[in-house]
Amino acid sequence: MERLTERWVTWRDAWQQVLYGPDGFYRSALPRDHFRTSVHVSPLFARAVLELVRRQGLTGVTDYGAGTGELLHHLAAMAPDLTLTAVEIRPRPADLPASVSWLPSLPERIEGLLFANELLDNVPCDVVERDAAGAVRLVEVDLASGRERPGDLADPATVAWLDRWWPLEQTGDRAEVGLARDQFWQRACARITSGAGLAIDYGHLRDDRPVLSSIRSYRAGHETPLTLDGAHDLAAHVSIDSVAHAVGAGIRRQRDMLRDLGLAMTRPDLSLATSDPVGYVNALSASSEAGELVASPGLGDLHWVLATKRPG
Repeated sequence: MERLTERWVTWRDAWQQVLYGPDGFYRSALPRDHFRTSVHVSPLFARAVLELVRRQGLTGVTDYGAGTGELLHHLAAMAPDLTLTAVEIRPRPADLPASVSWLPSLPERIEGLLFANELLDNVPCDVVERDAAGAVRLVEVDLASGRERPGDLADPATVAWLDRWWPLEQTGDRAEVGLARDQFWQRACARITSGAGLAIDYGHLRDDRPVLSSIRSYRAGHETPLTLDGAHDLAAHVSIDSVAHAVGAGIRRQRDMLRDLGLAMTRPDLSLATSDPVGYVNALSASSEAGELVASPGLGDLHWVLATKRPG
């Protein structure tokens, strides 16, 4: 990967480069080759999203950060009446149904469900640390080695966000500043003319922030040593409560939402194995997939941040 002219950059700038720069991870890698989200686990997840869309009385889904379009592929088969739009910087997959629109950026107006599954944890944000004098400074990182050093003082908007959402009380305390993510999702939801915005992500609340950094690198489905080479995914957990506040949303865990949306985890009756062996295997597989979607620890711990918006 081509290095930036400056060796030392803020974490936010480094993050932007390694994920979305010309040679960044999301420009070249197939996400499904490197991590497994709820969409990849089972079509049951898409069915739950469809149930939410129906209950909200919506007629379309815009998948922000659609990857290779797996969710919309399922929805196109389940509900051909829906207007489906993928927003993704990668090229359109050849096998995506023609009915699905493929855009490189969000449309100006969105009707229906704006959906973002494990997107906000990839939105670059600043990392800050409280120094011995009590000042809050941006943390800079060396792209080549991953070494860190203190940088400039944090600006007033960052300090105000920290005071409200992630107070730094002792020397050496650090935070991943969620302000950029709040603003990112707020701008996205502002384009909804009628419908709802749903962000799903791993995260934390004000009373349970991580003591150490939650920034992680991943490749081929496994966490790796922190690597800033553009060949690894880079993610950090989200300050869920600040995102929800920014868009006036409620917060629930995935395990609870999916159950409310009709996800069943009942194991099939053993007698079915004799009367309908294929049906039994299929039902057993569906039960296992449903269990993975609500597992804790696991995907069931994801937060759903749902904000509705009606005309006028």
